[in-house]
Amino acid sequence: MICGLDHVVVLVEDIEVGAKAYELLLGRSPSWRSESDGAKATLFALDNMSLELMAPSGNTPAADHIRDLIRQSGEGLASICFRVDDIAKMHRRFDRLALKPEPVAEVESRDLGSNATLHWKRTRAATDLTRGVRVFFLERAEERLHTGATSAAPILGLDHVVVSTEDPERAAALYGARLGLDMALDRSHADWGRLMFFRCGDLIVELVQRPGAAGDPARDKLWGLSWRVADIDAARARLVEAKIDVSEVRAGRKPGTRVMSVRNSTCGVHTLLLERTARR
Repeated sequence: MICGLDHVVVLVEDIEVGAKAYELLLGRSPSWRSESDGAKATLFALDNMSLELMAPSGNTPAADHIRDLIRQSGEGLASICFRVDDIAKMHRRFDRLALKPEPVAEVESRDLGSNATLHWKRTRAATDLTRGVRVFFLERAEERLHTGATSAAPILGLDHVVVSTEDPERAAALYGARLGLDMALDRSHADWGRLMFFRCGDLIVELVQRPGAAGDPARDKLWGLSWRVADIDAARARLVEAKIDVSEVRAGRKPGTRVMSVRNSTCGVHTLLLERTARR
């Protein structure tokens, strides 16, 4: 049913400012720019998913809705979209599971530069039934163009998307039993809290309950992204040269990984870079 994570959406106030920030962070140029229905969008297509930046455009209800979301929560992660191989079949299943999916819509997007078009079918589960996280599902008719690297040590793809929760049991029931993702890890630690990893294609949807957090137990929150790099030292040198504030490289929580935090120029998204070191 779900065969991977198609893309994540980050809301930004200014599409040009956001695109420039992520071009520096990812070390890649945008592969698609579009404008329709009160929104401007810029897409970065990576090895295993895409990052879509979206900003309001004009004075339409859709544009005003995006502005309201940014006023309420600031710039940052707004939604996730899973890729499916048969959206009609998936829609019937989710309807039986009382996720109240919207009717399947056929969508077309046109690139402002090349005038090329892409087509897909899309639906969305009711947000109150996905614990406050906006979750979409998409079946593509064509593959997106891959985003080319603009510098050495670019980001390769996404390693995991992090969802913060105050009710890990109910969140696990949503992503595991209802959405059908395979749980790969369930671990608790006094310093980290509780971590649950769900496989989604070749990346991970991570649920985290942090110690001492006091959020709404009925609503989860899209919290952050961990990007995969081949050489984290080279990636750090590139970002430092670009005047982006980053931490020192440190050992990751998962054995065989090295990580680094990115402290700014992410449009409000908690961001980590991760290198999988070779096993001895």
